[in-house]
Amino acid sequence: MSHREAVHSDHTLWWDVYFAVIAVVVSIAVAVADAPPARRVVAVSALAAMAVMHVVAGRRMIRRNADDAASVSVLFVQIALFSVAIVATPTATWLLFAVIPLIFQMAPLKIAIGTVILVNAVPVTADWLTGTGDLRADLAIAGVSAASGIWLGLWIVRVVRQSTDRANLIAELEASRAEVERLSHEAGVQAERTRLAGEIHDTLAQGFTSIITLIQASDPALRDERLALAVRTAKDNLAESRAIVAALSPAALSSGLPDSVRRQATRFTEESGVPAGFRVTGEPRELPTAVEVVLLRAAQEALTNARRHAKANEVAVLLAYSAASVRVVVRDDGAGFDTAAAGGFGLRGMRARAAQVGGTLTVRSDPDTGTTIELEVPA
Repeated sequence: MSHREAVHSDHTLWWDVYFAVIAVVVSIAVAVADAPPARRVVAVSALAAMAVMHVVAGRRMIRRNADDAASVSVLFVQIALFSVAIVATPTATWLLFAVIPLIFQMAPLKIAIGTVILVNAVPVTADWLTGTGDLRADLAIAGVSAASGIWLGLWIVRVVRQSTDRANLIAELEASRAEVERLSHEAGVQAERTRLAGEIHDTLAQGFTSIITLIQASDPALRDERLALAVRTAKDNLAESRAIVAALSPAALSSGLPDSVRRQATRFTEESGVPAGFRVTGEPRELPTAVEVVLLRAAQEALTNARRHAKANEVAVLLAYSAASVRVVVRDDGAGFDTAAAGGFGLRGMRARAAQVGGTLTVRSDPDTGTTIELEVPA
């Protein structure tokens, strides 16, 4: 149940209690009134019929906040029964305390105001027709009653509108919160998809590419060595895939970041035949897993680009620790490229990874001097 429905349900429940109490008290007063038994029976019967109609139809219309033709028709039938009760026994006039709020809940405002004036005229008319009572006093009482009833009705309408507006506002806020939660969930799902895409690109895809390259090597003298490298790469890929599925840190990081980057440089040399030097500066220290993953993947991607595109004669890998940050730098002396036009998934993935840990990626490339890829993260 929404907040709006709960507010309206509570309002209807309290109205039911109020109407029931007034109806019971007035019915008892009519039953013991100083009037002929036949008139008392007619009055009590009319009041009972009003109560039944309220339970069967009126209550449902109030619950759905209806003020259409059907609701007005039910209201006028109840007013007719109320008039019968008053003509039979004037004591039934006290039911006005329940009838006036009922009018404002079941009829449009203008019709409700006119109806309040009409029902207050019923006791005066009954006294005039029977020749009982003081007409001037009755008119004065009816006027005060009508004015009080209209004021009370307008107050009820204002309170109901305020409650409805408040309930609508709360419902809108709940809907907005649900929308924010949905969008947040979708953003989380998309971020996880992007992360997995980067993991697959940086590990499995590159590993499979290396396997294909090694197996397709045509030099018979190197075939056994190439096949051994292919088997080792396949095993590493299997370990990486298991780590990804288990949502663990990369298997390559099990021996620490410096050794992991060193192994990447060694594998590069074994697979490409191009020497790749590796050195560490500063004092190595343990970093958050997310930071180590970003640095390792950057080294992997930079070496992969050097093997595929640079046609380099030499590659240098640097892992530099300082007090405020850690950098991984991969330089090659091969063919450079236009950094403005580079739009491959690898560089985009490195930039996205760097941004996730507050780092920066710098790419410098020139046809004469080669390419330098540097990723720095605060640590």
